[in-house]
Amino acid sequence: MIISTEEKKGHLLVTIQPAEASLNNAEEFKSAITQLLDKGEKRIVISFEKVAYIDSSFLGALVSCLKYAIAKQADISLISLQKDIHNLMHLIRIDKVFSIYNSFEEAIQN
Repeated sequence: MIISTEEKKGHLLVTIQPAEASLNNAEEFKSAITQLLDKGEKRIVISFEKVAYIDSSFLGALVSCLKYAIAKQADISLISLQKDIHNLMHLIRIDKVFSIYNSFEEAIQN
């Protein structure tokens, strides 16, 4: 399973399970998130706490999920990025598109 979910304080906390977020699981991730949005989830917080590596295919799937969420009038935030992944997201300016927070509590306050 690519993700685990937990309803928490009116938000859906989604934790990516594999340590590598890559081409091998990008499509499965995208499908799982779009299914959640189709079920009516409006506030999704995606935790990267277990992810040590991310590639461009997975980043593409992530952006695709955000575009789908916007079309469904939903919101996706990212939390718990490891330093290297956070630096990559800043370098490619994806932090201008996604709301990125250190923790779940910080994400739900904004």
